[in-house]
Amino acid sequence: MTTILLTGFEPFGGDPANPSGEAVGIVAARWSGPETLITAVLPVTFDGAAARLTELVAEHSPDVILATGLAGDRGTISVERIAVNLLDARIPDNAGAQPVDVPSVAGGPAAYFATLPVKAIARDIAAAGIPSAVSHSAGTFVCNHVFFTALHEAGVRGARAGFIHVPWAAEHGGSADASSLLLADIASALEIAVRTSLRVHEDLAVTAGTLS
Repeated sequence: MTTILLTGFEPFGGDPANPSGEAVGIVAARWSGPETLITAVLPVTFDGAAARLTELVAEHSPDVILATGLAGDRGTISVERIAVNLLDARIPDNAGAQPVDVPSVAGGPAAYFATLPVKAIARDIAAAGIPSAVSHSAGTFVCNHVFFTALHEAGVRGARAGFIHVPWAAEHGGSADASSLLLADIASALEIAVRTSLRVHEDLAVTAGTLS
């Protein structure tokens, strides 16, 4: 039986909600299989998030790992392509930790590429009428740390992994504008991403590059 691990994050920095964690809960509630879907909401802490993800991978041996998080300054579903082996926190995490210029995984490579079909995922989400694009930077905060950890664990265990940044949900911001999406659409995007990851093993040979 194929197993998928889908994660989001708890609220951060005094925010009342985190759409990534809420959307993961919606996907879990309506998942119809036949694959086994394991979901979890991770803490927004460098040590806690990586440790919990590693525990979940060890416990469930997923074939696909898809982690998600909030990028509040973006208005689209961002399918991340590259995780860098770098923690450089502009602000403290929920535990007060603020690492600067240290690796996610000591002795690991400088970066990993996602092993899920990022271009196909972005295409399929956009085809459903939900704004989506491939992103080439997951930042250097807890989201990137979890992304790098997921790819490191997946490589050791022969699984595939990726990360998606979601914007604010309109329900949290008060209106559906250019910097937010309906929570239902965010959840639909994550479910599409999972389904595409299961179906597509070789990504599209189309451009998703940027000029800056």
